[in-house]
Amino acid sequence: MIVRDFNEAKFTARRVETANWESVRLLLKSDGMGFSFHITTIHRGARLKMHYRNHLEAVYCISGTGSIEDLQSNEIHAVRPGIIYALDKHDAHVLCAETELVLVCVFVPPLVGTEVHDQTGAYPLDSERI
Repeated sequence: MIVRDFNEAKFTARRVETANWESVRLLLKSDGMGFSFHITTIHRGARLKMHYRNHLEAVYCISGTGSIEDLQSNEIHAVRPGIIYALDKHDAHVLCAETELVLVCVFVPPLVGTEVHDQTGAYPLDSERI
């Protein structure tokens, strides 16, 4: 059994921070679950263009408001508490935070720890981190 406290983890190397977001990665590849589980905060006003070529992601909004734009269809969907979106087709998208967004994020395959987005908006595969 794995038991972790978010309030402790956010003061460890499991917290990854950029200018636009921070992510506390509560479960990682090394935990052996087959997915990673993160609590991610997107800072107010952030506009993030992402395209997870190597990962599938599901995102559940805990707090805040924003939007996600599907760059294939140009559809824009509201993000607010209670909304989940799943990038089941490696969807290229833009996430905009009207207010601070707090999100629960699940990645398959799992992240290993300190990944940040590359120039294409993707996370590298573990094998690409050599």
